[in-house]
Formats: sequence, C-alpha cells, structure tokens
Amino acid sequence: MENRLLQILVCPVCKSPMQHDRKQNELICKADRLAFPIRDGVPIMLEDEARQLEPNPAKA
Repeated sequence: MENRLLQILVCPVCKSPMQHDRKQNELICKADRLAFPIRDGVPIMLEDEARQLEPNPAKA
C-alpha cells in the first residue's frame, strides 16, 4: 500500500487515522477495533466488510 494513500485514508466509521497491517493485509482502526481488508491492492472501506478485532487483554 502506498504511503501517501495511507496518510489520507481514515476510518469510515469514526474518521480516525488507519494503520496498515502488512502481515494480515488489512487497514486497522484502533479506535473502533475494526480491520478493513485490502483485496488486490484496494482497501475495502465498508463497515460490513470489516472484521471486529479482539479486545486487547493488556488493557482489559
């Protein structure tokens, strides 16, 4: 994923900045705990397509 694109993408739910998880090929919104998939180099920024992340046990 191109760095310039990553700088302008925000979460479609809360408008927070996204982080790129290269290992999982996803864009992560830490605020909403959602992971948006990247398919064929295209981020799928639909809430219905997002995967809910598990709560962080260190913070719970």
